[in-house]
Amino acid sequence: MKIFPKDKKGLMMAALGRIPSDLAIVNANLVNTFTGEVYKANVFVYDGFVAHVETEDFENVNAKEVVDAAGAYLIPGLIDAHVHIESSMMIPRNFAKAVIPHGTTTVVTDPHEIANVYGIRAVEYMNAQTQGLPMRMYIDIPSCVPAVPGLENAGAAFLADDIRKMLSLSNVIGLAEVMDFVGVANADQRMMDILQVFEEDGRYIQGHAPGVIGRQLSSYRIGGPSTCHESRAAYEIKPKMRSGMFVDARSSSIAKNVREVIKGLDGMKFYDRLTFCTDDREVDEIIAGGHMNDVLRDAIKTGFDPVTAIKSCTLNAANAIHMENLGAIAPGFVADMLIVPSLTELNPSHVFTSGKLVAKDGKLLADIPTIPFDIEKENSVNVPDFTPEMFGMKSPEDGFVKVNVMEYNSLASSGTVCTEMTLPVKDGFVDISGDDSLHFAAIINRYGKGTYTIGVVKNFGPLKGAWGSTVSHDSHNMTIVYKNVQDAFAVYSNLKEIGGGMSLAAEGKTVASLALNVGGLMSTKTNEELSAEVQNMKTALRAAGFDTANPLLRIVTLALPVAPTTKFTDIGLVDVLKQEFIPIFPEE
Repeated sequence: MKIFPKDKKGLMMAALGRIPSDLAIVNANLVNTFTGEVYKANVFVYDGFVAHVETEDFENVNAKEVVDAAGAYLIPGLIDAHVHIESSMMIPRNFAKAVIPHGTTTVVTDPHEIANVYGIRAVEYMNAQTQGLPMRMYIDIPSCVPAVPGLENAGAAFLADDIRKMLSLSNVIGLAEVMDFVGVANADQRMMDILQVFEEDGRYIQGHAPGVIGRQLSSYRIGGPSTCHESRAAYEIKPKMRSGMFVDARSSSIAKNVREVIKGLDGMKFYDRLTFCTDDREVDEIIAGGHMNDVLRDAIKTGFDPVTAIKSCTLNAANAIHMENLGAIAPGFVADMLIVPSLTELNPSHVFTSGKLVAKDGKLLADIPTIPFDIEKENSVNVPDFTPEMFGMKSPEDGFVKVNVMEYNSLASSGTVCTEMTLPVKDGFVDISGDDSLHFAAIINRYGKGTYTIGVVKNFGPLKGAWGSTVSHDSHNMTIVYKNVQDAFAVYSNLKEIGGGMSLAAEGKTVASLALNVGGLMSTKTNEELSAEVQNMKTALRAAGFDTANPLLRIVTLALPVAPTTKFTDIGLVDVLKQEFIPIFPEE
């Protein structure tokens, strides 16, 4: 794919110097992402594209506007290879306001979070939100809605024909992360049909292959996916890159994998298959710490070469999405550029998209007007009527009962295993009051299906009271973790009332809540208002006993049936690798 100028002939004439360029950036130290060189240059821009890069005749500056870089570095605009904008909790237009000043000029977004809530019209909404933005916001069509059919109920289900209908949306560039790696490797017909749509269309296919190596990786790769942002351990990197797969080194609010990915590069000569992404990064972290420039800082702090890191976050990312003239400062390439005083700090003094200055010294200059949409006014929480007693876990036996429990590997990991425990029974209900490591978990379908599961989770964390969320990847059903039923009911009631989001309760009353009015995932509030509310929720969670670096995201993967190895959904307890249910009460 290629981005074409409106006036190609004019661009060619500007390259020859026969007509003035629109913009010249002079006295720059240009970072060349093709060669790895850094050298003095003047860069000329016409019609939003680079017309010429001058390295010799610095006196002849034929341009309508001149910006003096004063010896600072000129680098391409940064590209986020994989992001869920919904996870920032900002709507796309507000997301653009937050990331552009940090130097992100292109993102590849997978809207499968809100697609699980509203289906095709959610993808249409996200595409409409991207129109007219002073950055590139490409969309990958969600491939796995729900993540694993038959193991959970979402608000929609995409088959190949649904995928095909969305190909004509203006900003669609590829197929989003194919999370059902087991289904692909085993040539599941649903997944094969979806992959075939994109193989016929020719656009790229994004992957999701945590820990996948060996023959399973070969089968998955042949199936079509060409990227992976789920590489968490060094041992995964070489097998994936040796197969030609792009590895997106991730630094999200919950998963920090950059250091481990770079460790896995040891012994390699070429890094052309390395890219970077945020995946899921929250509004307050973006505003305070940065976006892709912050991810690159993580890499550089490990000792990784800054120029190689920049190439990976620009040209490599453009190659991964099959975009021919993005990610470099060269003739015919889109003039997305940053002036940065330091190649290690990467805080841009100037941000240009398509040759227009859109941010300066951390401040957004471009106008991004608010556009209201009807979908933003809907309440997406349609749960069955509950009473407090329904949050109790009924036991099939008296005295004591064996229970299959979902046990977390650690407080810092979303990885879980299934552990069988013998628990006491009181008045017909499973009793966990004597074990501080145990909580109940309720996953309640919020799309009118009426399904729900109540089980036991171990080592979730030292939570007092109850915590609930409609941000619950990927089906985003209402998920509540609790000790007693009154607190659970208070959270349930509050989430219904606010139309989704997060809620914390203690002693039967709401302690804190975070309203996310768009699909129970995003807010239309200003970034500053939303950031303050997010931080307030984190503060309340820490006070409730969850004193971790970022407590907000602990709950969001509890019901994700593609995250190994055991998860709850609204239908039951799931063995992720076998893709089958585990009885909550094991049979003798």
